Order: sequence, then structure tokens, then C-alpha cells
Amino acid sequence: MAVLTREERPVADRPPPAPRRNYSKWARRAPLLPALIFLIIVTQLPFVATLVISFMKWNSLDPTSRGFAGFDNYVNVFTDPDLRSSVVNTIVLTASVVLISLVLGLGLALLLDKKFAGRGFVRTMLIAPFLVVPVAAALIWKHVLYNPEYGLFNGILSWLGFEAQPDWISNMPMSAVVLSLVWQWTPFMMLILLAGLQSKPIEPVEAATIDGASSFQIFRYLTFPHLRQYLELGGLLGSIYIVQNFDAVFTITSGGLGTANLPYMIYQTFYQAHEYGEASAAGVIVVAGSIIIATFALRTVSSLFKEEKR
Repeated sequence: MAVLTREERPVADRPPPAPRRNYSKWARRAPLLPALIFLIIVTQLPFVATLVISFMKWNSLDPTSRGFAGFDNYVNVFTDPDLRSSVVNTIVLTASVVLISLVLGLGLALLLDKKFAGRGFVRTMLIAPFLVVPVAAALIWKHVLYNPEYGLFNGILSWLGFEAQPDWISNMPMSAVVLSLVWQWTPFMMLILLAGLQSKPIEPVEAATIDGASSFQIFRYLTFPHLRQYLELGGLLGSIYIVQNFDAVFTITSGGLGTANLPYMIYQTFYQAHEYGEASAAGVIVVAGSIIIATFALRTVSSLFKEEKR
């Protein structure tokens, strides 16, 4: 009886091929493993430690009373009047900066989308505030602009003939912080929206112009709907960073005059009150909020990429 080779057997009678390992995939991923391990050590392990400490009663000034506290620290975060106020300040600060920066960024993006002499220089100068170190930017606003004795704002008022020399930080503390952050984050919003404008298809605009549509109608029915996802992306990314802002509040007002946000209260609770458990609980809340915002940002980014593929 003749014995058939594997190739001569019917397909149904052939034994399944031996599984082969895909070494090429691991060869591509192997160089990334050190970076992944480093990222886990630097970010995830400290967060796990913070999460554990957030369930502990831990005051460094009283080491004998250390122990498990359950959800007491989280209850204190939401019931403490100062911490509640800092949560409200964080929401107000983030919403104000994001909305004003988006509006100004949209106006600047529409301006830079037009061709004019010196557009490259103007674009570079408008981007410059975003490149300034946050602490340096806050110091500029505090001493160069807001100072009641030698600040630029009061100098302009004197030049215009006004005798009043207001103390800007004392009179409008929250607005002072908001303005400094708006100045720094408007270029970021402008860049995102400018990228959206330059990716806009030109054919519908040309057709609308031929049909007699005005500039406002083109913006209202063509440009603005196209920019919707870019506006969402800018707002979400800006919120992720501004909700964690510490530099401006610490530098300009030192958390006083009702401007303390949640990151500043975490600093104050940890370094001044030495309440490690409560500070860790507040930090976990900030991280959770940032993750929620980042999730929406990633979905917006993925939807933009899907539209580009179509």
C-alpha cells in the first residue's frame, strides 16, 4: 500500500501546520521595553503608592497615630470647606482660561489663515508666549505688568492721565491668574485651530463664494462645523493641563485671596499641614479627573484620524 506524502493528501486529511512564533513582532517591540519599564517605574508605581497612602491616616507630625483610615480622607476632601472651595476655584479657573483662550485662538487662527506680508514673523511672535517657562511667565505678569509701583499697566494709566494706581492682584486676584494663563495658552489653541483651518477642503468654499455666500455665512456654515472637533480637542487638551496648574497660582497670589485651586491645596496639605493621607486623596481625585478628560481627548483625536482616512 502506497504511502501518500503530506502534499499528496487531501486538504481535510492533512495535519494542521505547526504553529510558528512571530519573532518579527517581538523584534520590533523589544527596543520599546526599556522605555515602557522606565515609564511604569516613574509614573505607575508612585501613583499606586499615592493610592495606598490615600486610604491611610498619616500625619508626619504625629507618627504614632498612623493607620488605615478607609474612605475618611476622601470624605474630608469633599466636606472640608477649604478643599471644596479649591475644587470650585479649579473648575472656574479651568473653564475661564479654556473658553477665553479658544475664542482668542480662533480669532488669531483666522487672521493667520490669510496671506499678508510678515505672516511668518507674526506667527512666530504669537507662538512665543507658549514657549515661556510657566513660572517665568507668572513672574513676568506679577512684577512687570501687575506691580502697582512700577508695573506696565499702571505706567500706561499714568501716561493716559489717570491718577489711580490700582493694585491689580489685590483688586482682582482670580482675574489676574486667569489673564496670565490665557496669555500663555492662547497660542496653543491658535496652533490647533490653524491646523484645522489649513486642512479645510477649499472646493466647498469656492462653490459657496460663486453662489454669493458672504464671509460670515461661509464661516457659519462651512468653517465653524469643520473646526468643531478641533475646538473640542483644544478644549480637552487645555483642560488636562490647566486643571493641574500650580505655577501661576503659587507665583502670583500664593494661593491667597480666594484663588487656591486643588493642586495648590494638595501642596499646602502635604507640605504645610503634613497630612499625607488627605493630600494623596486629593491627588487621586485630580488624576481621576484628568484621566476622564484625557479619555474624551483621545476619542476626539481618533475621530480626527478616521476623518482623514476617508
